[in-house]
Amino acid sequence: MTPGDATANGSGPGVRAVLVQPEVGRHSHAREREEFEALAHAAGCQVTRFIRAPRERPDARSLVGSGKVEEIREAVTDSGSSMVLFNHRLTPVQERNLNRACCVPVLDRTTLILDIFAQRARSHEGKLQVELAQLRHLATRLVRGWTHLERQRGGIGMRGPGETQLETDRRLLSGRIRQLRERLEKVERTRAEGRKARSRGAQPLVALVGYTNAGKSTLFNRMTSARVGARDQLFATLDPTVRRIDTDIGGDILASDTVGFIQDLPHELIAAFRATLEETLSATLILHVIDASDPERESHIETVDAVLEEIGAGKLPRLHIYNKIDLTSLEPRAERNEQNQADRVWVSAQSGAGLPLLLDAIRERVGDGRIRTEVNLPARMQKLRSSLYDLGAIRSERVADDGSSRLQLDLSARDARELGRLGGVDGNWIHQHLLN
Repeated sequence: MTPGDATANGSGPGVRAVLVQPEVGRHSHAREREEFEALAHAAGCQVTRFIRAPRERPDARSLVGSGKVEEIREAVTDSGSSMVLFNHRLTPVQERNLNRACCVPVLDRTTLILDIFAQRARSHEGKLQVELAQLRHLATRLVRGWTHLERQRGGIGMRGPGETQLETDRRLLSGRIRQLRERLEKVERTRAEGRKARSRGAQPLVALVGYTNAGKSTLFNRMTSARVGARDQLFATLDPTVRRIDTDIGGDILASDTVGFIQDLPHELIAAFRATLEETLSATLILHVIDASDPERESHIETVDAVLEEIGAGKLPRLHIYNKIDLTSLEPRAERNEQNQADRVWVSAQSGAGLPLLLDAIRERVGDGRIRTEVNLPARMQKLRSSLYDLGAIRSERVADDGSSRLQLDLSARDARELGRLGGVDGNWIHQHLLN
């Protein structure tokens, strides 16, 4: 049984669970414990007890030691709980010993997060990725009785001569993992084609990343007028969504909302979701959304940076967005780095405060900067004048007696380069007056 079984079957408020916070060689922070409880609630659990388990070094048999195991077993019995959740990765031996001692299923942090992802995945790709991650995790702790795999593949007739149950389970599992990989490779080829199409269309892509529950989806909806589900819970978004940001000065920008990160995100999950996370690699700019009201925001920034580094996106240009300022005394503002680039923006996705500053920063960064200048446009270049108006690049115009125009221009360098590819007289004029 997994944490989500009770709620998924409509049988009440959720599985009653005892939470165990191991503190091996260190003390846990209050925010860490709150996040663990939030994970349990996200999985559909009703928390009955919370037990801290400080210990100098891990116990090889149970992680927390025999005395603490007895305390956990008594808590399970007294509270009528049907599950124990550990905020730590357990070895197969530790998990087996704890299951026997507590007489109820004992799940570690990795299994808990995988279960939440299994409940939240909606797209075909997301479901395949979650199943692959679950099977990779289970492959490290094979036990008897994997009848669900036998039902999928047909158990009768599948076992070879002289093969043990464990060997059969392992063969069935490896076959299913291979099948999932092949399906996901097809999905990734389709996704890669989509990336190529966007690249050919010369539309820049900004990818929203951040710690889970930082407000990415709410901000995404604000910028794109989309209706992505945005809820105050961990991992509200699993399936990536791409929408257009409509700019008021020309040149559309695409935005991608991605899965949230978390401390100790299971490696199986990163591997399975690599195709989704690698959408970030094609981004022109990464928008790192940070909960400005969270006292642990600095450690969350480090967590996100580590995951981006792991998938090869560590060196991509980044804009830090400090969200949820409505929960603080902070005001909307934008800061620049030593290269005079927009580097940090403080906003509230909930109220919309600071959104114009954010959009200006995005337009500046994805356009490789803006060109703001005053030029004289000869009367014979009306086609170029029309193109500049279509882009919203002309802020003011004064027409002289000879028909030439004195123009105040404001456009991105990207748009100027696109106009420069026209060639001929207009293209030469763009290169001479705007791109030099």
